[in-house]
Amino acid sequence: MDELGRKTTEEFKNASKIPLVLVLDNVRSMNNIGSVFRTADAFLLQGIYLCGVTATPPHREIQKTALGATESVNWKHFPTTIDAVNDLKKDGFTVYAVEQAENSTMLDKLNLTDKKIALVFGNEVSGVEQSVIDVCAACIEIPQYGTKHSINLAVSVGIVVWEVVRKIKEKN
Repeated sequence: MDELGRKTTEEFKNASKIPLVLVLDNVRSMNNIGSVFRTADAFLLQGIYLCGVTATPPHREIQKTALGATESVNWKHFPTTIDAVNDLKKDGFTVYAVEQAENSTMLDKLNLTDKKIALVFGNEVSGVEQSVIDVCAACIEIPQYGTKHSINLAVSVGIVVWEVVRKIKEKN
């Protein structure tokens, strides 16, 4: 790890973070949750909000894919995703749902002017709840060109976080 120049958990905790929070709306797969923790660690994100039935650390199934990222990444649990969105808005975040929806903005066309951003990712089957979409600033959609109409949640997080972080860094 020294050769790779990776941060220790303590260095990660003390580092300046990308002002991006990931919100998991009733995500059921603990493998997906663990993968989201690893992505948040890899990109030095501000944190993760786990909502509703989304499992929380410590849990053996989350750890399988998180590989210790639950120790570095800040996280909070909220009884509902609406509670999490309201908390983020009070803290000055602009909250986007990542969902296929009418009038959504394609990820490659997204123009970010916000300083603090939160992204809501939904349940693996039902997606982001409509009541949550209704309180978000907009929906972001990943362009897809094949025959399938969905992408695994953990993969979606990786795609969207990469593009949003790239746009944040480009802006600064």
